[in-house]
Amino acid sequence: MKIVILGGGQVGGTLAESLANEQIDITIVDRDSARLRALQDRLDIATVSGHAAHPDVLLKAGIEDADMLVAVTGSDEINMIACQIAHSIYRTPTKICRIRANSYADHKALFCDDAIPVDVIISPEKLVTEHIIGLLEYPGTLQVLNFADGAAQLIAIKAEAGDKFIGNTLIEIDRMTPKQDARVAAIFRADSAIKPERDTVIAPLDEVFYIAAKENILPVMKELGQLRRPYNRIMIAGGGNIGLRLAKAIEHQHSVKIIEHNPSRAEVLSESLDKTIVLNGSASDTDLLRSENIDSIDVFIALTNDDEANIMSSLLAKKLGARKVITLITNPAYVDLVQGEDIDIAFAPQLITLGGLLAHVRRGDMAAVHSLRRGAAEALEVIAHGDAKNSKVVGKTLADIDLPEGVRIGAIVRGEKVLIAHRNVVIETDDHVVVFLVDKTQIPAVEALFQVGLGFF
Repeated sequence: MKIVILGGGQVGGTLAESLANEQIDITIVDRDSARLRALQDRLDIATVSGHAAHPDVLLKAGIEDADMLVAVTGSDEINMIACQIAHSIYRTPTKICRIRANSYADHKALFCDDAIPVDVIISPEKLVTEHIIGLLEYPGTLQVLNFADGAAQLIAIKAEAGDKFIGNTLIEIDRMTPKQDARVAAIFRADSAIKPERDTVIAPLDEVFYIAAKENILPVMKELGQLRRPYNRIMIAGGGNIGLRLAKAIEHQHSVKIIEHNPSRAEVLSESLDKTIVLNGSASDTDLLRSENIDSIDVFIALTNDDEANIMSSLLAKKLGARKVITLITNPAYVDLVQGEDIDIAFAPQLITLGGLLAHVRRGDMAAVHSLRRGAAEALEVIAHGDAKNSKVVGKTLADIDLPEGVRIGAIVRGEKVLIAHRNVVIETDDHVVVFLVDKTQIPAVEALFQVGLGFF
């Protein structure tokens, strides 16, 4: 497969890094030569310096025989024009376009072959907002992921001192939730993956990934003593695109305050929001936080475009009594450094966006791809095709499938039914199979496992 990526920034660079070892021919286009040199020093990729929407630059990047264009520059207009050129001149089969502005994204009719020929729209702000909403919906979780349009969900929880299931084996934990079928799909202890076995014992600080039907998630958390008190009072630092989108999405279910440093932007926010209280000031202003009763805030969410400002305001909010803090950090290297005792959840938005991109880049029929543990592992939703004669998985029980090392099936979604992956479950055609990989080098092996033989048409 040959892919041309427009934009070598956080999203484009992260995508290239994720795909560089997967036998994919990658070329990145960017105006910043220094950025391209840094990427080329780290990755086995080609680079082209120039304007991403100029036909001659696209031609130099190899667009004439590319299978896919991924336009993820910081400009919606450049991304859209590049897709138009790739379609009109070079007939590029698949065009993925990053769109940030709601004024474009809200008009779906624009994106078709007769107007702006875009096959897939990626909205980082939308994906990040959905990520945060999931964390608010399930208090106590580190990550919430949806599969099969939300029919099945995966949650990550950290085992903390006093939790009911610490010291118990997985088989004992299964007995704690007899009414809800759930499965431990992965366990991470420090920086290492622990293979979930019947006799595996949960230890303090383990990160445990559970998968179950959506309606069973809350009951499972309750049975295991992991269901925390619901969140009500939310404070958001930063009124940019993500802050505004999040406030709009949650202001009718929660009591929301938003702090915005820019006076004119604060005015825009106050006109755009119905119930949210808009405060003009600095999220690192101790007096402001105290005057707004930070010690009664359930969740403080830092969403400015400055990593240092987000980290410092989150640490301050936690020190002043905020129950939980969630921090957006654009530099993935910082995430593991700061997430812990003082910052409860830190996340890199480009890793969330990456999942939306990988679902369309991976070989095979992938309905969803999610990054786990800040990109160290992945969860895939793969659609099974074929029959018992030409498929390595269809018609077989899970016990009979030869899974690659470090790969585990968590659940199967069949229509509206969620089947937890027990040994005797048989995979059928069109099943959505949720697969976990703690070692991303096994991705080609998983793709090969679900490929259909030549007899399938």
